[in-house]
Amino acid sequence: MSKKLHFQGLIALFVTFCSLSQASAQFTLSGQLRTRTELRDGLGTLNLKGAKPAFFTSQRARLAFGYKWDRLLFNFSVQDVRVWGQDASSISNADGSRFMVHEAWGEVTLANSADTTIKFKLVENLSFKIGRQTLIYDDVRLLGDLDWLQQARRHDAALLKAQHKGWQVDLGAGFNQNTDAFGVTGTNYVAANVPAYTTDTKGNLVAVPGGFIPTNGKGGSLRLANNPSTNGMNQMYKSMQFLYVSRKFGQTKVSGLLFKDDFSKYRSDSIRNISGADTGYVYGRRYDQTGVNSRITYGLMINKTIGNASGFKTNITAAAYWQSGKNKDGRNLKASHYTVALTFQRGKFSFGPGWDYLSGNEAVGGGTGAASISTTDNRFDPLYGTPHKFWGYMDYFYVGTGSAVGGLNNIYFKTKYTAKDFFIALDYHHFSLVKSQYLKGTDGKASTRFSNGMGSEVDLIVNYNLSKFTNLELGYCFMKATNTLEYAKLGSVDKADQSPQWAYLMINIRPDFFFAKPVAIKQ
Repeated sequence: MSKKLHFQGLIALFVTFCSLSQASAQFTLSGQLRTRTELRDGLGTLNLKGAKPAFFTSQRARLAFGYKWDRLLFNFSVQDVRVWGQDASSISNADGSRFMVHEAWGEVTLANSADTTIKFKLVENLSFKIGRQTLIYDDVRLLGDLDWLQQARRHDAALLKAQHKGWQVDLGAGFNQNTDAFGVTGTNYVAANVPAYTTDTKGNLVAVPGGFIPTNGKGGSLRLANNPSTNGMNQMYKSMQFLYVSRKFGQTKVSGLLFKDDFSKYRSDSIRNISGADTGYVYGRRYDQTGVNSRITYGLMINKTIGNASGFKTNITAAAYWQSGKNKDGRNLKASHYTVALTFQRGKFSFGPGWDYLSGNEAVGGGTGAASISTTDNRFDPLYGTPHKFWGYMDYFYVGTGSAVGGLNNIYFKTKYTAKDFFIALDYHHFSLVKSQYLKGTDGKASTRFSNGMGSEVDLIVNYNLSKFTNLELGYCFMKATNTLEYAKLGSVDKADQSPQWAYLMINIRPDFFFAKPVAIKQ
């Protein structure tokens, strides 16, 4: 019934907007249907030897409404994300829905130097934006919409935006809560997707109480329905505040970011279950503590262009970011991220090298949750950006499957040929650890040290515009991994297929429902 109502509501909105658009050109209505058919043989993490490749098609269907009037901008977009066959052809009311609000925001103009009716003139342009929205800054390295994922990323936030004499200044904030139910007091926040039920130490099924996240054993990893963050973190921020400043000087853009995200504090706890055949326990974290663990990320990016597209153009990008304060678990944090890239372009062909450095921890044991040797956390987390764009299309680093504790050195070389309706790109990456990872001995201490090299990846992408509203993209990627990568991701040695590959075909249809093709008039 709920999906039927959703559909009927969309039809009603569609008819309303179509009728209004006849009287005003300030309404927009656009859509997207994006399917991606994938053959996965080791995407995101290595498969065990003998494992069969996965093959499936995922889909995003999105409808976006826009409105502009005088000093107001309004946007509302809804989307449905699913895998083909994930739902039965006929479903019941008990089945879940993946229908969600992607964006719902309004932006009010407070100052505009071109508008004579606004008396406030201290700033050329000033606006206030509030609601569910994407945060997109610079090259989406730290803050981006993560459009590659079908579900994408958005934030519930308020944003003050200013532009004055070439400067851009954005000030944003968000504050998250689980519920607005009556009787709920305080502002404690359980920042994860918690399953409704779990099992105790005796295997009995137990309902998970509010404010509690179960773990795999005492002090173990969290039992989550799915990770709430795409960069491998196991909890979403409770609140955040940020300041972004940028200025363009000729062909050089300089930008700075200060971002603080706050994570709920917790304590270790257990639940005694006596409803089963035997008394069992569920270990976990109880989020009933006051205060937060605050992480601060700050840094600068410089982007300089030399020459122009008609001749030989060179683009230089360099950035440095640091993290301090506390990590999500309350440990002292001291981490860094550096990047530099050169891109040379002549006509339709571009190429260039680059290097990324993300600090990490020296660790004992395998897997992405290996124990750090140092009491200070040196592992840099690239916030809420688009990792797929930077650290290999096979998504082995800083995504939902987690990343190596030892950080990342990424040396790469990218090439691209761009024509009128298509482009071909070929990228090469070499990955290595920044800090070493050690095999855990029988005594629990470090024994054998792994080499830092994790492997190499090659990505081939072909993209073609079939029409104004339809785009096709074909990709094939493969990797040659090492035991270091296997141990860093899985905690095993010589058990996984170290030659993973991945191929996909993506069809992207993005109609503009109010677009009218120009018609030639005979004279």
